Amino acid sequence: MSEHPLPARGLPAAPPAHARLGLTAVFGATFFELVGYFMLTPLLLLRLKDGGVSTALAGVFAASGWLGILLMVPFASAVTQRLGRRPTLWLSALIPTVATIGFALSDALPLWFALKIAAGMASGLRWVLAEALVAEFAPPAQRGRYVGLFETLVGITFVLGPLVLAWVGPQSEAAVWAAFGFMAVGLGWSLLTPRVPPAADAHEARVGLRGVWHALAAHPLIMTVGFVGGFFESGLTSILPLYGLALGLGAVAAALLVSASGLGSALMMLPAGVLADRMAHHPKARWGDARSTRLTLMRVCAAITLGGTLLIPFVAGTPWLAAPVAFVWGGAGGCLYTLAMIDIGSREQGITLVNSTAVLVMSYTLGGVLAPALGGAALQWSPTLGFPALLVGVAALGVWLLRRREP
Repeated sequence: MSEHPLPARGLPAAPPAHARLGLTAVFGATFFELVGYFMLTPLLLLRLKDGGVSTALAGVFAASGWLGILLMVPFASAVTQRLGRRPTLWLSALIPTVATIGFALSDALPLWFALKIAAGMASGLRWVLAEALVAEFAPPAQRGRYVGLFETLVGITFVLGPLVLAWVGPQSEAAVWAAFGFMAVGLGWSLLTPRVPPAADAHEARVGLRGVWHALAAHPLIMTVGFVGGFFESGLTSILPLYGLALGLGAVAAALLVSASGLGSALMMLPAGVLADRMAHHPKARWGDARSTRLTLMRVCAAITLGGTLLIPFVAGTPWLAAPVAFVWGGAGGCLYTLAMIDIGSREQGITLVNSTAVLVMSYTLGGVLAPALGGAALQWSPTLGFPALLVGVAALGVWLLRRREP
């Protein structure tokens, strides 16, 4: 059961031995852990509000999880290099599980903040490592299928977690223990991960900030693709209700725009991955080599994002267009992220792959953070001019940079 660097001429390496078991473990662990996470996040916010905490402080608490992610992601490769990939995966599942016990047994707000940041750091570690392992464990001819399926599974947990919380009852004392139960099951699935020997580049690859910078310099458009994907899939989703209200939609219709965006993301990522496989491995190489095919698909998704954004001026007069546009933003943004992950997974392995995945995750997170901040300000300034101008500018920048050079 050995791991080898990618062979010459960009041909994909065979997946490591026991790769199917590895994929099963990563898929199962991620599913159960994220269902628990997306139960816990709204539950804690509701309990803070019930305890008389101000909305502003509750918002800072929610943001502390993202702070933990941003603190850890640049150093994911360093932790992975020191501990090994399987122990790192175990650690990333253990910390949120233990943190959930802390939330259940204590009401001390300072402790909650510390636990939230620690759980966020572990989540950032799992995010990077799970994505990298799925790309590496997947059969080369089906990498797009497996990466797309994994991203779809993650998207489903966004919806399933809050639904389970609603079923259990957010006021129920059992709710936090139910979230713990899901995370504990996720930890159990993580323990099924087969032994993964040290990566071939474990002693040679740059790690930490140096490794991330090297990955960014080697593939600068990973940052662009990740940022645009995060901006339109994750970031805009959080302010779509505000956009709907600015269009004159009712509260329910405005909230449903989030569902439209999430539906686009969930439905389109797997087909995009399958299409990438089929085009890349076409027997007559009709669309060029695998790398050119992925770049072409990224360009198409960026163009679709821009096309959907150019419809915004017409949405003001026909508000029913808002839902299809949101669907396009979520679907195209999610496909950009998926295709970028397929691309770097097809080029790299081991610690180098972890570094490149960290760049993608950071850029996606940056887009997800900036979109609501800039978009909210643009909506307040001018819903009919400022907001469309911001979105067109970001989408056009992505199209232009993808046209200029390969990632």
